[in-house]
Amino acid sequence: MTAVSLDPRLDHDCFTLGTLNGLCLLLMNNKKVPWFILVPPTQKTELYELEAPLQEAVHKAVCTLSRLTKESLGAEKLNVAAIGNVVSQLHIHVVGRFASDYCWPAPVWGAPGAEPYTDTEAQELINTLKTQLGDDFLWA
Repeated sequence: MTAVSLDPRLDHDCFTLGTLNGLCLLLMNNKKVPWFILVPPTQKTELYELEAPLQEAVHKAVCTLSRLTKESLGAEKLNVAAIGNVVSQLHIHVVGRFASDYCWPAPVWGAPGAEPYTDTEAQELINTLKTQLGDDFLWA
């Protein structure tokens, strides 16, 4: 799979962590919820347009992040979506939700009140991920 050139909005709003199953793994810079974004290496803009091997890689990465978000980060609910109304580059959100989070039960997309991670907070989460993701993950 080839490298991904990120949409400038994704690049601005996220930390690039590395690759998971060949997909670019991002962390949204919003410490109020664990929010990951997967970006497949493609010019396609819809999931159904992907070739079967890439669809399988996306599915595996979404399941891996979903499991980690629930089991290791304690999320009560998961929001998984490929919306693309603002950023047309195909990307999949995996967001851990809590009944006590800042915009529950509304969607996190575009909700006011997001807070950026401090460097220490971001590094703590990254260290947690390093111990959980295993060999399918390559750090940036």
